[in-house]
Amino acid sequence: MSSALTTPSPLREFAARFAEDRIALGAFILFCLILATAVFAPLVSPQNPYNLAQLDILDSKLEPGARGLDGMTFWLGTDDQGRDMLSAILYGLRISLGVGAVSTLAALAIGMAVGLIAGYAGGWLDALIMRIVDLQLSFPSILIALVLLAVLGQGVDKIVVALITVQWAYYARTVRSSALVEMRKEYVDAARCLAFGTARIIFRHILPNCLPPLIVVATVQVAHAIALEATLSFLGLGMPITSPSLGLLIANGFTHLLSGKYWISFFPGAALLVTIVTINLVGDQLRDVLNPRFH
Repeated sequence: MSSALTTPSPLREFAARFAEDRIALGAFILFCLILATAVFAPLVSPQNPYNLAQLDILDSKLEPGARGLDGMTFWLGTDDQGRDMLSAILYGLRISLGVGAVSTLAALAIGMAVGLIAGYAGGWLDALIMRIVDLQLSFPSILIALVLLAVLGQGVDKIVVALITVQWAYYARTVRSSALVEMRKEYVDAARCLAFGTARIIFRHILPNCLPPLIVVATVQVAHAIALEATLSFLGLGMPITSPSLGLLIANGFTHLLSGKYWISFFPGAALLVTIVTINLVGDQLRDVLNPRFH
């Protein structure tokens, strides 16, 4: 009785293992802060950087810490439109994280379904699906995204579609490999002997055991999606100017770097770097915690 009471729950055990790496724990806390400020950007930002009524062109290109004509302090300076860079970064983070999360979840759902079908069905269907996956993975992600955006045009929905198209193959390959391993285990044979339906075997028995590697891949792919979206926006093919992400903010200040106005590009670039690094550190620790070989 007492031993049962002292047995830690799976969630506590997972949290304890994750917290063993102080760097990963710090990265997780920092990412939570970044996520919170992005979600509540309209509440915590000093100004709405895209409300023209709040902008003054006379406040353009002010250095970090300078005061505007209305007495407002711009801690990270302003850009060439007089927008507060701190506010612009918070709003840009909101868009970048939103696009990365939505595209990753959609690609995860598609890739998971395709991978499970390929792994469970086997035969010619598995071979056909995997050849399509291999064909897509043979091309650079940015090349596929550039071609799609050149055809579809700019817009948040367009870039989400491009990111989903780029990402789904990674999940399909991952879940298919895990499904093939699970298919050889006795509990699948037992489920078949009990005449369980195919859908029940796949979604209630095989899928839960395929989730740990999928969670790790999804975490890393969020960072990849954010970086790819920033790259496309920097090139002018991503977000429209009315919905600027971090990549577009960096592009807006790139032309001013040689004139000494470094902060217009530097601070959005630093925010993007910190966000991607924290997500990758969390993903690396998740890989170690969820990998049974390391236990």
